[in-house]
Amino acid sequence: MKKLVLLLVFNSYFSFANTTNQTPSTIKEVTIYVNGAQITRTAKITLNSGTGEFIFKKLSPKIQENSIQISGLNQASILSINYGINHINKQDRAENITEFRDKIDELNYAIQLEDNLIAGYEEELEIIQNNRQLGNENQVVNLDKLQQFTNYYRKRVTEIRGLIYKSLKKKRHLDNQIKEINQQLVELNVEEKIETGEITVKLNSEITQQLNLIIKYNVTDTGWFPVYDLKADKINSPLQLNYKAHIYQKTGSNWENVKLILSTGDPNTNNIKPDLKPKYLNFISRYSNYNSASATKNYNYKYNPFVKTVSGIITDESGSPLPGANVLVKGTSNGVVTDFDGNFNIDVSNGKELEISFLGYNTETIPIHSTNINLSMKETLEMLDEVVVMCYGTKKERDVTGAVSSINLGGVSSALQGQASGIAIRGISSRGYSSSNYKSKKEVKTNYGDIIEEGITNRRFEIKKTYSIPSDGDLTVINIDNFQVAAQYSYYAAPVVNENVFLTAKIGDWEQYNLLPGEANVYFEGSYSGKTNINPQATTDSLTVSLGIDPNVVVKRNTLNNFKKAALLGSNKTLSKAFEIEVKNNKASTISLILMDRIPVSQNKDIKIDDIDSGTSEYDSKKGLLKWNLKLLSHTSENLKLSYSVKYPKYKRVNL
Repeated sequence: MKKLVLLLVFNSYFSFANTTNQTPSTIKEVTIYVNGAQITRTAKITLNSGTGEFIFKKLSPKIQENSIQISGLNQASILSINYGINHINKQDRAENITEFRDKIDELNYAIQLEDNLIAGYEEELEIIQNNRQLGNENQVVNLDKLQQFTNYYRKRVTEIRGLIYKSLKKKRHLDNQIKEINQQLVELNVEEKIETGEITVKLNSEITQQLNLIIKYNVTDTGWFPVYDLKADKINSPLQLNYKAHIYQKTGSNWENVKLILSTGDPNTNNIKPDLKPKYLNFISRYSNYNSASATKNYNYKYNPFVKTVSGIITDESGSPLPGANVLVKGTSNGVVTDFDGNFNIDVSNGKELEISFLGYNTETIPIHSTNINLSMKETLEMLDEVVVMCYGTKKERDVTGAVSSINLGGVSSALQGQASGIAIRGISSRGYSSSNYKSKKEVKTNYGDIIEEGITNRRFEIKKTYSIPSDGDLTVINIDNFQVAAQYSYYAAPVVNENVFLTAKIGDWEQYNLLPGEANVYFEGSYSGKTNINPQATTDSLTVSLGIDPNVVVKRNTLNNFKKAALLGSNKTLSKAFEIEVKNNKASTISLILMDRIPVSQNKDIKIDDIDSGTSEYDSKKGLLKWNLKLLSHTSENLKLSYSVKYPKYKRVNL
């Protein structure tokens, strides 16, 4: 008996010193990055002296294990931290999702009842049909009984068939209701099976104490990106700029009444600095497979998961379209080729980056950030003398859209004579930010009087009000700030590449607005005019945005045929060219127009540009660009001229 008592005492002490508790915790704060987020949870625990184990259940299954941090330990110490996935305990469903599921169960039960009724009716019908024979060889049925039976048979069979039809009709109606609810669940991005994450913490303490633990960890499948609304009521009025954050999250865990902080940082970015090593030049064999490495580009734009299709124009540095350029969703076989005008349109629902390539130009990789992406490609630095393309087991396939599914080139060596040429929206208005424990280097106030905290490497918008964001992948829109921006309006045209005339707004001192690169919706005179892109990180002293095309200002660029002539002199050929640009203002008001054109610039000593007549333009001889600053009165027009001549060896061809 004494041994039994001692054993019970020992077991009680062991259980006391090694407790395992399923500890509740609450999300208090979420710092949302452009890609990912940091979750801050709090939990109150009682840690007895000795060792205690605490399990935090029903967390996100998208936790990055290396990011887990625990603070608020006082005199306790951490023995171990473990993170795992629980495939049995599922996340709690939202209240509306539970209602939908309960409704589906009710409808399925009603369908089963109708199936039971139909089965009963069919059984009764079979019994009637199997007992239709009247009388036998020794008994003759009289006419009255025959009439009674046929009347009953006809009436009852008709009733049964009517009841079966009625039940089938009700079943179809119930099935349609289930289908509609399932479609709504699909719209809400409901996942039937959502596993949960669990963090198990083992702590040790010499004394019994109460702890307020703070658990921080990073999660994936969430982020935010900026979207702007540009509104101009009329020319010469201030530009209204609404700065909004589009937040999405599909972490597997709902955020209920949490404090939000929007950060411009991205913890998933490669933070390892590059090492620059010497480059040694040597001759290259014409049969060698040589690729010149180019620097990794930083486009400032971030991936937008809600972009499903992208269209745009691929041009060279001079603005001329590049037909036949390959546009590929990186990491897939989904690709298209630009048309004669350099235009492309591609489905990007299965990718995050576009890879654009063209022979003689550096391949560019750019994040899918907008529905409209235009790219100016740079020529390779090498002057190519010869191209040798060798294909090994090459296969090129195109689907019905014209997309290239696979191109495999075995080797390419240096080329050419001359120079080679991829929802429901919840609208939330944020009216405030508050200061926090975050130690910022600089604080800037918004027009609402709220605080923007600017750290060493990122900027944070700390939102004062708490919000609930379910894990359904839908957009939650928060208004970050609203500006009334002084802008200088003008029209812009470059008819050598595009004969449309664009209304632009030039914003000075744009650094004060703390903008990020993003897509902008343009509204002019109360109407939606389309989309444009804002890249405030460009190295310019002003920010110019396009507000759309104005058809009431017309520009035409015509070749003067009487001036275009070629002359042969010795071994050289001289080609003279002239153009006339006609500009007409059909508006009822005076406008300012910036008109651009160009004269080619020679990059070869055998090609000479002479007889340049730039007219009244501002001429940049190094770049060959011409610029006119015009003031056009209402319903007036103006004609401008330019001309030049090109002299080159007659046995050569020049890309005029």
